[in-house]
Amino acid sequence: MDWALLRELQADARLSFNELSRRVHLSPPAVAERVRRLEEAGVVTGYHAHVDLTRAGRTVVALIRMSCYGPHCILRDPSVADWPEVLEIHRITGDACSVLKVAAGSIDAFEEVIDRLAPYGQPSSTMVLSSPLEWHPVTPLPAAPGPVSP
Repeated sequence: MDWALLRELQADARLSFNELSRRVHLSPPAVAERVRRLEEAGVVTGYHAHVDLTRAGRTVVALIRMSCYGPHCILRDPSVADWPEVLEIHRITGDACSVLKVAAGSIDAFEEVIDRLAPYGQPSSTMVLSSPLEWHPVTPLPAAPGPVSP
C-alpha cells in the first residue's frame, strides 16, 4: 500500500488526501496516517515542482567532476551548495571526489562557475546535450531470486 501511495505522490504531490484515498482505495484518515508515517520515517523527504531548466532561463547544463582532496576540497565547503547554478552535488568513488550538476544561463555564466570552482581543485566538465530521461519515479525493486535448490 505504501508503494501505491508513493507512486501517486510522485506522479502528483499536490493530490488531496481525498483524491489519494480514492486512487489507492483507503479511507482519507488512513491515507493521511500512512503519508505521515512515510514522512516521519524519512521515505518522503519533501514535495517539489519539476522545473523546465530551459524555460527557467538555464540553457547551459553540465556535469562537473571535481578532483580535489584535503582541506580545500569542495565537499568541505557548505557554501557551494548555495550557489544558484549548483543543482546537485554527489560524492563519488574513483579518481575524482565529486560530481556537480550545474545549470547556468549562458556559456559566459558557466565559465564563471568553472572559475569559481578552480580554487577547490581541477574541474572537468561535460555538457548535457539532451536528457532522454530527466526524472524517473522510485518504484519497488524486483525480488532477488532465491537460492537454487539442487
